[in-house]
Amino acid sequence: MPDDVQDEFGYALHQAQIGGKHAKAKPLKGFGSAAVLEVVERYDGDTYRAVYTVRLVHAIYVRHCFKKKSGRGIQTPKPDMELIRRRMAAAKEKDDAIKN
Repeated sequence: MPDDVQDEFGYALHQAQIGGKHAKAKPLKGFGSAAVLEVVERYDGDTYRAVYTVRLVHAIYVRHCFKKKSGRGIQTPKPDMELIRRRMAAAKEKDDAIKN
């Protein structure tokens, strides 16, 4: 991932950590709320995405960062969505364990 993209994603995560919201952060469709956010960054003809959650109690959990490879549409590819869902479930489980 290019340095400029990493910097932008890092800044978005910093904003989330201090209770803010990056200007490019938006809810990821398919999760029903703003529990899962994504930041999309275009660089040198490619599109990169960072997906994270801010709705858990103990931490900001980064679910997935990737370069979108499909040339069709803007929709997040199904394998990436499935991976994000699995990682979200694992993050909820981990966050719940910290509460107890």
